[in-house]
Amino acid sequence: MGTRSNPEWLEDLRGEHPDQAIADLRKVLKRGLIYALSSRIKTDLEHQVEDFVQDAILRILDKLDTFRGESKFITWAQKVAVRVAFTEMRRKHWKDISIEDLLPEDSGDFTPLVLSDPSPDPEKRATQESLLKMIDQILSEDLTERQRTALLAIMHGGMPLEEVARRMDTNRNALYKLLHDARKQMRNRMLEKGLSAEEVLAVFENK
Repeated sequence: MGTRSNPEWLEDLRGEHPDQAIADLRKVLKRGLIYALSSRIKTDLEHQVEDFVQDAILRILDKLDTFRGESKFITWAQKVAVRVAFTEMRRKHWKDISIEDLLPEDSGDFTPLVLSDPSPDPEKRATQESLLKMIDQILSEDLTERQRTALLAIMHGGMPLEEVARRMDTNRNALYKLLHDARKQMRNRMLEKGLSAEEVLAVFENK
């Protein structure tokens, strides 16, 4: 198992009888995932890893043509398996949470990170309050419902981009474009309301 070269792994997995190579790959991936996930999964680790390995093997077999041989095959396969596991763990984490659960009761509860300083000086606090009022108005009046939902789910609720895209029945690229347009609209409206470019950038610098 440990002595296969990259070409041998590919040949065995693509061959007419790949069962032994798949069994060997399964053992390697399971050992690697147990090590990688032991600090993240506290209960039923082995059973969950079995599921991840099964999904990872299907993904690896489907992606064999993308392996370019720039690393050891097992190293590449382990990276695929870890990505599969993390994706599934995120999906399970969010499966019982709706986008509506993540949205504030009113858009005024949305506070960009740059405005969340708990103890600013009075002048800074006044500027922040003015910005928050302006952001609230723009969210309510200048964004579409779809833009507002996506922006708040990700920036306020912390839901991963892929999960928001799935819930909104779209894809990652389309959602990215939706968010880009929403932020652009907000920046333009803030500039129209008299903020300087530096103040606008400060609001969006971490977004």
